Order: sequence, then structure tokens, then C-alpha cells
Amino acid sequence: MKKSLLFSLLFLLPSLLSAQKLLVANQGDHTLLIIDTSSRKTLATVGVDINGHEVIASPDGKFAYVPIYGNSGVGKPGTDGSTVEVIDIASGRAIHIIDLGKPVRPHCAKFGPDGMLYVSAELAKAVDVVDPHTQKVFAELPTGQIDSHMFVLTPDGSRVYTANVFAGSVSVVDTRARKLLTTIPVAKEIQRISISPDGRRVYTHDEDKPRIAVIDTSNNSISNWWDLPAVVYSSAPTPDGHWLIANALSGKIFVIDTASGKVAHVYDIPAASGEVLVAPDGNLAYVSCPQAGTIEILNLKSWQLEPPIRLTKGVDGLAFARQ
Repeated sequence: MKKSLLFSLLFLLPSLLSAQKLLVANQGDHTLLIIDTSSRKTLATVGVDINGHEVIASPDGKFAYVPIYGNSGVGKPGTDGSTVEVIDIASGRAIHIIDLGKPVRPHCAKFGPDGMLYVSAELAKAVDVVDPHTQKVFAELPTGQIDSHMFVLTPDGSRVYTANVFAGSVSVVDTRARKLLTTIPVAKEIQRISISPDGRRVYTHDEDKPRIAVIDTSNNSISNWWDLPAVVYSSAPTPDGHWLIANALSGKIFVIDTASGKVAHVYDIPAASGEVLVAPDGNLAYVSCPQAGTIEILNLKSWQLEPPIRLTKGVDGLAFARQ
């Protein structure tokens, strides 16, 4: 009986993993979409304020958090958001609004290993730390740079690395001492940022030249440049750290071997100024294409593109919610 039960669980495991919920922030429609990745059906469409670009799920998978950036692009004139909307994933309803206390254009959100919610606060040149239980900001981590648009946390949560778009730099912030450690010059302009699963490398993308900067986190300096066929916008590593999946504005997916820095696979997709998200099991990579309104799907086992999830224009930030 025990062997039979174990066999059944092992047989069901792939389908259980694939049945997780995909969260998609659509800044064009001002919505959060909750999608079943198994059926690729939209389970709920939740209205949010103008404009939510990114999304993150709570570690328990119960809630989604959508920072409300405003109606502008990064570094451009427009309204200045000051809130984060909280959505109950099971019911598909917005249930709370976290007030950050001042206009900061919150954009990127992540949960740290400490259970706190970290939110980029561009206009404050900072990353806000929010207690999700009290829904209050209790710390501000200074980046010292304009346009700290996206960020990553090290696996132990001790440091934040921010991509400062038009400053063309990466800020390194000590989350415990709450101070700026250093600023790494990268290029005239950069976009987005990712980190290897072991926390040893940070990747960011030159928007002037087709290359990725590889930052060694042991000394916080650029250790290498990876040349690419086209300028890329965002990236995400696979769970084993072997591959970096990157998307190009011109409409490409590049699969980069992180051991050599060489491009191993290239795929044609619509113009992609969105996000790359790799499934926790490492089987699929999702790429949002705001201009086309699709979520492109790359199978990382067969190395083939699967049929995309077709939505509406404006799809941007992606996150998984555990079940």
C-alpha cells in the first residue's frame, strides 16, 4: 500500500507542479490576472489602480501585491503612485491598500527570507521595507541613485541590488544596517536585473550595446561582459543556475550558458519589453510581451516554444503563487 501510494504521488507530482497559478500584471487594462498554468485559463481578472506594472505573491500563496506606479514610464513625467494593492488570490478580490506614506512610484516588489515585503521607491531613491501584517513601512533602504526601478535580494536577504535605469548603475544596499554599501557603474542606461540562485552573480542589461554585465557579489564589481546578438531587456536564471533566459526588445529569447556566457538557443517571439519568469521546477520559462498581449512559453526540457497564452496588450509583471 505504501509503495503504491508513493508511486501515485510521484506520478502526480509533475501535474501538481504545473497546476500552480500564474499572476500577470496588465498595466494597459489596469488589472491583475490570475491564470491556471495547467489549463492556461484566466481564473480571475482583478481591477487595480493606474498603473500596476509588477506583482509578487506572498510566500504562502494566499495574497498578491501590486505596486501602483502611476501613469508614466520610468524617468518620465506623469502621476506618482504611493500605494500597493493587496489581492486575495482565492477569491480574486482586492482587499487592502498599503499606503507608503508619500509619492514614490513603487514598481518592483519581492518578499525577503525575513518575511518582509520589499518595494522599490524610485522617487525616494530607496527600497521600502513593509511589514505585511501591519501593512506599514518600517524601514527605507537608500539606493543613492535615480530610477531604482527593479531589484533583487541575495538568498540570505542581507543585500539588495537595484538596477538604476538612467543612472546606468547598480546600487548595493545592506538590508540589516540599512545603508548603501557601494554603487557599481555599468552603462549609460540599463534595464532590469536578476541574480543567480546561489547569489554569487548578479546580471543586468546594457540598453546601449547588446551585452549583459555579470557582477561578482563577492567584491561587487563587474567580472565579465557577455556579448549578445541584440539588446536584451530582462532575464531570469534557471533553478540550477546553468542557463540564463533573456528577452530582447527586438523580439527574441536567448538562452545563455552561464558557464561560458555563450548563447546556446535563440527563438523568435513578439517584441518583448516585459518580464522573464522561470517555473520553480525549471521546466518552463514565461516571457511577457506587452505589445502583443501574449505570454510566450519556452519548454526548457524539449527546447521548443509552446503555444503562447493570449491575453490583451499591456501584460507585464509575472509571478507564481504556490498552492
